[in-house]
Amino acid sequence: MADLIKRALLIMIALLPLGSMANSYDIAIVGGRVIDPQSGLDAVRNIAISNNKIMLVTEQNITADKVIDANGLIVSPGFIDMHAHGQNLVAGRVQAMDGVTTALELESGALPVSQFYQQAADEGRAINYGASVNWANARIAAFVKDLPEDGSQWFEANMDKLDWQQQPASQEQLDKILTAVQQGLDEGGLGIGFLLGYAPGSGYKEYYQVSKLAAQAGLPTFTHARFLSMLEPDSSFEAMSEIVGVAASTGVHAHIVHLNSISLRDIALIGPMIKQAQQRGVDISTEAYPYGAGSTSVGSALFRGPNWREKVGGISAHNFDLNGHRLNEDELAHLQKDEPGTEVVIHLLDTSNPVDQHYLDESILFENGVIASDGMPWMLDGHPVASGEWPLPVKAWSHPRSAGTFSRFLRIYVRERKLLSWLEAIEKLSYGPAKILQDAIPQMKFKGRIQPGADADIVVFDPKTVTDKATFNQPAQTSSGYHYVLVNGVPLVDQSQLNPAVFPGQAIRNAH
Repeated sequence: MADLIKRALLIMIALLPLGSMANSYDIAIVGGRVIDPQSGLDAVRNIAISNNKIMLVTEQNITADKVIDANGLIVSPGFIDMHAHGQNLVAGRVQAMDGVTTALELESGALPVSQFYQQAADEGRAINYGASVNWANARIAAFVKDLPEDGSQWFEANMDKLDWQQQPASQEQLDKILTAVQQGLDEGGLGIGFLLGYAPGSGYKEYYQVSKLAAQAGLPTFTHARFLSMLEPDSSFEAMSEIVGVAASTGVHAHIVHLNSISLRDIALIGPMIKQAQQRGVDISTEAYPYGAGSTSVGSALFRGPNWREKVGGISAHNFDLNGHRLNEDELAHLQKDEPGTEVVIHLLDTSNPVDQHYLDESILFENGVIASDGMPWMLDGHPVASGEWPLPVKAWSHPRSAGTFSRFLRIYVRERKLLSWLEAIEKLSYGPAKILQDAIPQMKFKGRIQPGADADIVVFDPKTVTDKATFNQPAQTSSGYHYVLVNGVPLVDQSQLNPAVFPGQAIRNAH
């Protein structure tokens, strides 16, 4: 008799709607418009989360310890930023308010790599993090003596030292570079980041040989093209051709960073060249950000040499912006001579001009391209904002892309101009970056998706109100419209408020 009762109870439980037992999951997100770019799902669903993972995506009722009502909201995979220079706690929190759950430093990278990961783990991170191997730092270490112990200071501190920027490496120096880069890969670097534009005099053979290391490891390269110019020789077109050629010859997966700012007004030539190489089987991917202005060190090699102003479109000192102030010629000359590492915003395309806006659109809408911020660290009175400071000081300064890239893209290209559907746009922000990286970085197979077994990196936002607020004059303004941002199943943003007491970010490393 007891066995019959037990069997009857088991049958009753099996017939109950999935998840109907109280407190069966940690979190339930119910009633939202769930968008999963990989499967094409765009429908109202309920999501169950436990142990940092998505357990269930269903039309049936579910219960949990915490229930998030997403009625009228979009539930999307967390956004993945492949190009985030602001690798500290405050920068990650600002990006979380823009829907970002994973921010990777892939263009510049880090060196020493182990130092980068250890510092992040010791401090704690709001969102997921990782870095490639910084080739420029390896080059600086081979050329420059008496470097500071902290590798994160090497690049800006050596902007006025020209040997590493302008000379090919000797065999001895090249051996040191190759050894340092290989060590970084061994320590978990997510590929190799090439700042060729900051060392345009480095050897072409060096780029080829270092790229071969990445190819042999099955890891990507992430390249800032060697030249920024619409004039030949040494044009952006030539620089992009170099990346394509090395990808074709080595078999490496070559990712081209910020297609928009390097292509300038030659995107009509550069875009088709890249696309045709892809169609012929060359493994290339690319990214862009939705602003007409970039940001970099005022004294970099991009702004030196004969005719550099004409090469980048006939600009003047007024195109350079520091802390919301447009420079004059004397100020520009002073900074380039005496403070060359100073970060400035450089206005390259005037998006109020429909012609320039069209150039930007070609990069933003590039087929299978993704959106990445190229976001910078936050500064206050000439010094970095303390990593753990929150909220962000109202007078903090950075390029507005550091706070608003992803919301700006959704606002302009989906809601206002209707050039993309929500599904198409969210793919460029989440599954697209994960797909670019997942063959080399297995952790990325669990990101950019709303599916059972995926990491619970999820954003819940209002499609009617999501917007960027950061401007060039007042960049320290976080985006709005995000009701919830979950990182590894932990509510980092809860009812539109960021919780500074949680640190759910986890490291992303290569598995080699």
